[in-house]
Amino acid sequence: MKKLFLNDTFILCLVVANAIVIALQDSGWQDLVVLDVIDNMTTILFLVECIVKINAFGFKAYISDGWNKMDFLLTLVALPSLLLWFFPQASCLSALLALRVFRVFKFFRVVRFFPNIEPLIKGVKLAMRDSLPVMAGFVVLIAIFSLLNCSLFKACCPDYFEDPIHSFYTTFKLFTVEGWYEIPEDVAHSLGDGFWGAVVKVYFSLLLIIGGIFGLSIVNSVFVDSMVSDNNDSMEKKLDEMNKKIDELTRRLGKE
Repeated sequence: MKKLFLNDTFILCLVVANAIVIALQDSGWQDLVVLDVIDNMTTILFLVECIVKINAFGFKAYISDGWNKMDFLLTLVALPSLLLWFFPQASCLSALLALRVFRVFKFFRVVRFFPNIEPLIKGVKLAMRDSLPVMAGFVVLIAIFSLLNCSLFKACCPDYFEDPIHSFYTTFKLFTVEGWYEIPEDVAHSLGDGFWGAVVKVYFSLLLIIGGIFGLSIVNSVFVDSMVSDNNDSMEKKLDEMNKKIDELTRRLGKE
C-alpha cells in the first residue's frame, strides 16, 4: 500500500477520477448515490496518501515541500464534508454542506503532474515579485482617476460612478479595455451629446490611452520580462562558460 500511494500515476488517476465525478455531480447527476460514495472515498484515499507520505518522509520533510502543503490543505478542507456522509441526519452538521463547494479545488492537484511545471511556477513567482511595484502604481493610478471620475460624473451617471467603489470598478474596466465604448457613450448621452458630450468622449479616449494602452502594457511587459529573465540569465551563464572554454582552447593552440 505504501508503494501504491507513493506512486504519482496512481494519485493522478485518483485526481482525474475525482474531477470527473465532481463534474457529473454538478451537471445534474447529484442524486446518484454512487457518485457521492466515490467522491467521499476519494477524499479518504487522499487522507491515506497524506498519512502514508508523512510516515515515509516525516512530517517536517513532508510539509517542507510546496506541493505537499497544497495537497495537505486541500485534503483538510474536504474532510468536514465526510461527517455528513457518516451522520446524514445530524441537522447541526448541515452548515458543512457549504464546505462541499471547496472540493472542486482538489482538481488543482493535477497541476503538479504537468511536465516542466517547476520552472514555470518559479518564473511566475519571480515575475510577481518584480512586477509588484508596477502593479501597485497601476492600482494607485486607477484610484486617482476613479476619484476624479466620481467627482465629475456621479450626478449624471450614478450607475457607473455613484461612489468611489463603483467608480473604481468602472475605471478598472476602462483600463482593461472592457466597456471602453459603452461607458463613454452612456456618459455622453446623459450630458446631451452636445459640446460636453464631445468633451467626455475626448476625456475617456485619453483615459483609455493612459491606462488601457500605456499603463497595462507596462505592467504586462514587466511581468513577461521578469518571467523570461531567469532563462536569459541561464543562457548568458552558459555563453560565458562557452566563451571561457573557447578562449582557453585558443590559448592552448597558440602555445602549440
